[in-house]
Amino acid sequence: MDLTPAQLARMMDLSAVRTDVDLDEIRVLAETCKQYGCICAFAMPCYVPELVRLLADSPEVGVGGVVGFPSGACDISIKVAEACQQLEQGAVELDMVMNVGFFRSGWDERVEDEIQVVVQAAHPAPVKVIIEAHYLTADEIVRASRLAVRAGAAFVKTGTGWAETGATLENVRLIKSAIGDAAQVKAAGGVRDFQTVREMIRLGVSRFGVGLASGLAILDQCASHNGLFGHTAVKR
Repeated sequence: MDLTPAQLARMMDLSAVRTDVDLDEIRVLAETCKQYGCICAFAMPCYVPELVRLLADSPEVGVGGVVGFPSGACDISIKVAEACQQLEQGAVELDMVMNVGFFRSGWDERVEDEIQVVVQAAHPAPVKVIIEAHYLTADEIVRASRLAVRAGAAFVKTGTGWAETGATLENVRLIKSAIGDAAQVKAAGGVRDFQTVREMIRLGVSRFGVGLASGLAILDQCASHNGLFGHTAVKR
């Protein structure tokens, strides 16, 4: 598979969504996304206005917002408020954590309704629904993926990155088999090398969510694979 670092960057959401992220890291996130031309930068809701300001001169890099992150367990009114606030502040995409506890309790209709409400509130901004696959059985991954698509998800996303796993090859296969081309697949939670990225693209993944350090490593590996010299290949 021929994939240049510049092409890969347009499939990567770089993120800084850990508990200990400070403003210095947000600045580095913004500069890195600008330098490499990543498609989107994600931070916790409190940093969205600052990230929008830092990326104002780079319209090719979008700002993403997280909703119900990382547990998905807040009330739907809070999720809607988070979604609307971040969109008003300049976010152009949203990654929403579904209520995993409700889903595992068999409350599928309630979970689907919650997703649909957020999708409608966010329209026309795309909503990626995080199913947190680490906590689900194979059958539940299939069920959750189909549920998210019925509710209007633009992407089904494997995980938040806060669980032990998420973006395994098997989880990606299950999601893709469940939804086909009805929505896109975003892999996040354990994507740390270029070989994994290549295999996941073959399986149908079109977007990757990776932390700052992992993203840089993957882009460097991509450059090396193409016979290019480190990250200089994708500097503008």
